[in-house]
Amino acid sequence: MKHLKLFIVFAAIGLSFTFVQNKPTLYLIGDSTVRNTGRPMCGWGEMIGLYIDSTKINISNQAMAGRSTRTFIKEGRWAKLLSTIKQGDYLIMQFGHNEGSKPDTTKAGYRGVLNGTGQETVDLVWPDGKPETVHTYGFYLRQFVQEAKAKGAIPIICSMIPRNDWKDGKVLRADASHGKWAAQIAKEEGVYFINLNNITALKYEAMGQEKVKAFFPNDHTHTNVEGATINAASVVDGLKLLTDCKLNNYLKANN
Repeated sequence: MKHLKLFIVFAAIGLSFTFVQNKPTLYLIGDSTVRNTGRPMCGWGEMIGLYIDSTKINISNQAMAGRSTRTFIKEGRWAKLLSTIKQGDYLIMQFGHNEGSKPDTTKAGYRGVLNGTGQETVDLVWPDGKPETVHTYGFYLRQFVQEAKAKGAIPIICSMIPRNDWKDGKVLRADASHGKWAAQIAKEEGVYFINLNNITALKYEAMGQEKVKAFFPNDHTHTNVEGATINAASVVDGLKLLTDCKLNNYLKANN
């Protein structure tokens, strides 16, 4: 009987350990607006733990400053994540701030992509003789989505957070460019979309230009901790609009 009781105790411990180890993971990919360790600047992915219950789901912020959809793949960051993502995990992606340059073999063109969501390409040859085919912004988003889905994960596309750019009292949107293309890929691939660009822009407009200025200590793109917290809350606001998205089950009770 004593041995049986010990067996039950150890079995329970083992089951508990397995449960913790098998928690789903929320992966985040993107640029410095998602993860930025150069304080006072801060990415919203660093603050998402204020709203997501990490006792129930792991949070793995794989975003990297300065990266575009193209360079995130080119540098092997996506392949590394893809080797660990599993059935039931979630992937939130937010790119767009670093895609704007003309793709070429200059320093400025290293991270640029073609506009749109089509199959257009441009072929480059780097000084070391290595060839590279550059695709559209939508092409790379589609790759993230399709390859994550193939591993059983649930992708969520976000449009990029708005910059501190205003005209006539309104925040300039990305709804004619990267925001539009992000929404288009989400619709075509049948995955969740959060219009983060518009959700946060509406908050900024309600606060007013002068108050919002304080969230951008260095430039018009990178927020501080307070601004990042607002953007993390906007992600959660967007999630709540996706009423059938089970990631909502992992929100903290007070959100």
